[in-house]
Amino acid sequence: MVQEVISTEEDKRLIQNAYRQLLRSIKSNMDDTDRKNIRMAYELAVEAHSTQRRKSGEPYILHPIAVARICAEEIGLGPTAIVAALLHDVVEDTDVTLHELQDKFGARITKMVDGLTKLDGAYNSDSPQAENFKKVLSTLVEDVRIVLIKMADRLHNMRTLGAMPPHKQLKIAAETSYIYAPLAHRLGLYAFRTEFLDLCMKITDSEDYFSIAKKLQETKKAREEYISSFIDPLKEQLEEIGIKYRIFGRAKSIYSIWNKLKNKQVPFEEIYDLFAVRIILDVEPKKEKLYCWQVYSVVTDVHKPITERLKDWITTPKANGYESLHTTVVGPGGRFVEVQIRTERMDEIAERGFAAHWKYKGVNNSDDVFERWLDSVREILEDPEGSPVEFVDSFKSNSLFNEEVYVYTPRGDMRVLPKGATALDFAFSIHSDVGYHCTAIKIDNQIVPMGRLLKNGDRIEVVTSNNQKPSEGWLKLVTTGKAKAKIRSAMKEERRRKGELGREALERKFKNLRIQSNDDAMETLVKHFGLTSHVDLYYAIAMNTISVVDIFRTFKAEQGKLKLIEEPLPKEEPKRDAPIKRPRKDTTQAPRLTINGEPGEQYDYHLATCCNPVQGDKIFAYLTANAGLKIHRINCPNATNLMVNYGYRIMKADWSNDSPQTNFVTKLKITGIDDGPGVIERLTSQLSLMGLNIRSMNIAGKEGFFESELSLVVANTDQLNQATRALKNLSNISTVTRIE
Repeated sequence: MVQEVISTEEDKRLIQNAYRQLLRSIKSNMDDTDRKNIRMAYELAVEAHSTQRRKSGEPYILHPIAVARICAEEIGLGPTAIVAALLHDVVEDTDVTLHELQDKFGARITKMVDGLTKLDGAYNSDSPQAENFKKVLSTLVEDVRIVLIKMADRLHNMRTLGAMPPHKQLKIAAETSYIYAPLAHRLGLYAFRTEFLDLCMKITDSEDYFSIAKKLQETKKAREEYISSFIDPLKEQLEEIGIKYRIFGRAKSIYSIWNKLKNKQVPFEEIYDLFAVRIILDVEPKKEKLYCWQVYSVVTDVHKPITERLKDWITTPKANGYESLHTTVVGPGGRFVEVQIRTERMDEIAERGFAAHWKYKGVNNSDDVFERWLDSVREILEDPEGSPVEFVDSFKSNSLFNEEVYVYTPRGDMRVLPKGATALDFAFSIHSDVGYHCTAIKIDNQIVPMGRLLKNGDRIEVVTSNNQKPSEGWLKLVTTGKAKAKIRSAMKEERRRKGELGREALERKFKNLRIQSNDDAMETLVKHFGLTSHVDLYYAIAMNTISVVDIFRTFKAEQGKLKLIEEPLPKEEPKRDAPIKRPRKDTTQAPRLTINGEPGEQYDYHLATCCNPVQGDKIFAYLTANAGLKIHRINCPNATNLMVNYGYRIMKADWSNDSPQTNFVTKLKITGIDDGPGVIERLTSQLSLMGLNIRSMNIAGKEGFFESELSLVVANTDQLNQATRALKNLSNISTVTRIE
């Protein structure tokens, strides 16, 4: 909620300084019209936002100026995008209309601002957030700059999120990690992706974030000394090649280090690849591959290579245009060091992604990967049957994938599909008709099931027949958005054909009853039966799922309109987005909570079994459709999906200070050296000494290694952390982690 203020001289100075910094950040060539439009947009935005302040207390106009500066400085966008960035909130948050923008700035900028404007809050949807995501993502195929501005907008919001209340921070972080970070990766904006994930971690796992940040700072000097000892022997040989180059080491992101700590289950001190060394060459495009491989030869002559870790994204760029040669070598002291070799052109594309590829269009076919990707986005958008939530899920899983598989047609043409794609997905990727009429698929001349997962290097042949048609079961055999959309479209056409008989029967009845508007009557029936379209209604009647006789036991014709036969009104149900205030039956053992600042006892709530919250965990409440409130941990595996798609159902929840002693069940995973029967005794004895009860325990050993999962009853997170530390200190125990 914005509040009215009067601008002070200090505010004016802040705004003018921010604007001057924006102008200095613009690298693009500008003519007089560009300068005039930027100035005009700035003045309009200042006036429109003059009575608004951000949650931090600063004038609101500083936000659009900062977004425009990110567009110019960190993405490299030009004057048109900068104008749109300055105006991106004026239609949504002020009285300025799109018609006014059309008069002042023309159609292109107006369309960009419209794409950046959220849908009306009153929009009738099961998930307003998903509707808004769909609107923004739909602009990808029209003007990618709209999404790039949206990325800059989200980045500035994340950088200044500290002034927001914690539960709002969680929602915004969930959206960012679920959609914006993968989208940044897919657009090649690696710096954005890294910062997004770091800032999200700062909110959802703040203790780990600050712990790693502190340790990185403490080890900075030693790390810089090691990088020097690694680089120095390389420089002399690189000079002999006779080309300009830059070489430096850079620390990996806090988030990526945290991921390594979780996956490898080792302490910070044992993570050696905390940084990567990057070598950037200044060479002409025709000789890029030659010199990159020559530098690779130098690096592997000086330092011993780990050959299985060579990644060649120069010969075959990633699906987002990323080109680089990565190798891991053994540096001084036996430490593994990742070395990245690329050219200045490759580096600019790696840092600025889609925004930079236009500059190099036609060089090494650098635009092909983006055009291919945009084609896949168009195909997902063409699916008329999917709900907004299904669209976002399909977009994320099929358009924002991090990994891909490379497969080949019988002629040797390479096709790139998401990892997890099936043989039938491949058929649809060739052409819709090939997919529709697919009867069998051969991989390396062997017939395979249509649902067989693709592997790198597969050579695939599709056998077709004009008599073949898609069936409902095919939806379970595909994962890509294109295949799902085309199958749904084919099924809809089949339903429409079969539904013609139902439509004719219903229209005859309407004619006999002298119904004036068939469309209005059809819409009334569609809503009554909870269907999504007229086609579904006709199909249900044709298949006798709904009979015309049954319809007119419930409806009657009155004054040329279809009216529901009145029955006693049922008791009014509470609104779907209003929590059910129903006191808990048993409050003696239940942990006490506050929900949206109110005593939790007046709500029907239960702890979610997917993440098993323990008193002391950071939590939130989710309003289910029919089971009251579920209390989840903020880092629950399901939290991101709930916050992104059903944010309006999320409520703030906290543990009450006066909560009675309550027992919570949590699960731990323990690994270590299997040195005989003493393992179980050590584990159980340690927990017994602490007075903790084991609810259940599974343990299995193999080849000198054991893995155990146990359910433990604890009072709070302090007790859980003490138990974790105590178990870690036992002999031959390797890892102790809480199961999410």
